[in-house]
Amino acid sequence: MSDSGKDAYGQLKSRLDAKRLKRDEPLAQYTTFRIGGPADLFYDATSTEDLAGAVTAARELGIEYFVLGLGANILVGDKGFRGLIIRNTSSHLKFFDDGKLWVESGAVMARLIPQAVERGLSGLEHYVGIPSTVGGAVWQNLHFLSPAPERERTMFIAEVFESAELLTHDGKRKTVDREYMQFGYDTSTLHKQRDIALAVTFQLERGDTGVMHRIMQENLSWRGGKHPWLEYHPSAGSIFKKIEGVGAGRLIDQVGLKGFRLGDAQISHIHANIMVNLGKATARNVRELIKLAQDKVRERFSQNLEVEIGFIGEF
Repeated sequence: MSDSGKDAYGQLKSRLDAKRLKRDEPLAQYTTFRIGGPADLFYDATSTEDLAGAVTAARELGIEYFVLGLGANILVGDKGFRGLIIRNTSSHLKFFDDGKLWVESGAVMARLIPQAVERGLSGLEHYVGIPSTVGGAVWQNLHFLSPAPERERTMFIAEVFESAELLTHDGKRKTVDREYMQFGYDTSTLHKQRDIALAVTFQLERGDTGVMHRIMQENLSWRGGKHPWLEYHPSAGSIFKKIEGVGAGRLIDQVGLKGFRLGDAQISHIHANIMVNLGKATARNVRELIKLAQDKVRERFSQNLEVEIGFIGEF
């Protein structure tokens, strides 16, 4: 731990629950890529109040921080993170008779979806199998292209979003609507300013439980055939942003890199826009593989592959 990390630990210890504040915590275990060095400081926030308190403390003390959900769509550097990682595990929820669902932002979608379906509430079942917390879902406007002909379109979480309670970049807590969120493809206003989603309200609709289960089965089957399974091949999901009408993965495949390996980082045999960790991949391996793919695609097709995942910490 750096000297600044030691100083920060002493400052935060009096502001947070000291039992949940850790030092030099390895981050690989908290990411879907299973890659990443240690964080100087690591804290589990278990409620909206706890999350708001941890973020506020870090801001007021001038400590660099990052709010972590399931750790998908990110690559953590081999040297770790100089500052405070706040893992958001807040997951309290409440269903209302009118179909509304209020849920804290650390709730995992995979655990939330079955609870909605068993109550006959439709709207979330489309996102089954996608690793995300509620906070991550609204941060990136979680989406899924349905494989079924009768609903062959991209479904967005914005469609069931009603409101969110935010801790704003200037330290205020307020409830905002869909317009404020400025949802787009893989984006929201949370990308543009340091607002933190504390809790979200979804408006769900009454639906046929049998139909919802069929949708879940179809989507899981489709994903299972198109994406490497995280349990066996850890990844961060799609590495590069979508190129309309072309496909980043298709370009990478056409330059002969599908299955190519550097160390234990490999471009997946199943989906060329996904890189997998075969066991002991490092962030450096992944960064080199990213650059190789960008260079090859640029040389052959004059297309620029833009990275979609976030780079966190020191590399």
